[in-house]
Amino acid sequence: MNIYKLCLIIFCLLIILFYFYNLFKASQMLKNKKNRKNKDKYIFSVKYLMNKFKLKKEKLLTKKLLFIYSILDSFIITLVFMIISLIEVPFIVQLFIGFALLFALIYAIYELLGRYLKKKEGYYE
Repeated sequence: MNIYKLCLIIFCLLIILFYFYNLFKASQMLKNKKNRKNKDKYIFSVKYLMNKFKLKKEKLLTKKLLFIYSILDSFIITLVFMIISLIEVPFIVQLFIGFALLFALIYAIYELLGRYLKKKEGYYE
């Protein structure tokens, strides 16, 4: 039962840390929202959705969507960490499993989000 308590504590801690980290990145992005030359300052989520689904950056940089990006990123990273920490295999195998899970979850979750935003006309105005 102790391992479940430890996992719950780690899960909550990582969600809080990554949530604040992503909010910090989001605040930087909102400052540079109107500058077209600063495409490099966008987080991966916005770049991926802009390129893959041809969505407008103004619609992708709303506060509501930035909150969703931070929640999704937190969920992806904590889920990968929890899964690889529960698997008892050598470290290098855990590393490979972690990278595979990370890329698969990023692709799957942001693919679903992009399709949803493309389908929805208002994009959370």
